Amino acid sequence: MNKLTLGKINDHVYQVLTDQGAHVGNLKLINAVWKFKAIGYEQNGEVIPGGGPLTDRHNTTFDTLDEAVLAARLMPG
Repeated sequence: MNKLTLGKINDHVYQVLTDQGAHVGNLKLINAVWKFKAIGYEQNGEVIPGGGPLTDRHNTTFDTLDEAVLAARLMPG
């Protein structure tokens, strides 16, 4: 993963996608704070809430929707 982008689902939920288009989580607006919810997938496609490559960043909070800030705080390394 080199970059993360956001894909709007609705005014309160955005998908977090890698530069290859893999879905690694969601940002959800909860009590006026954006909270990252990590998501992983089993080989059969079953969703693993809180899992995936960014599981250690699950529940990270953000004040705004900014892809640069998002990548800086969530990207491993």
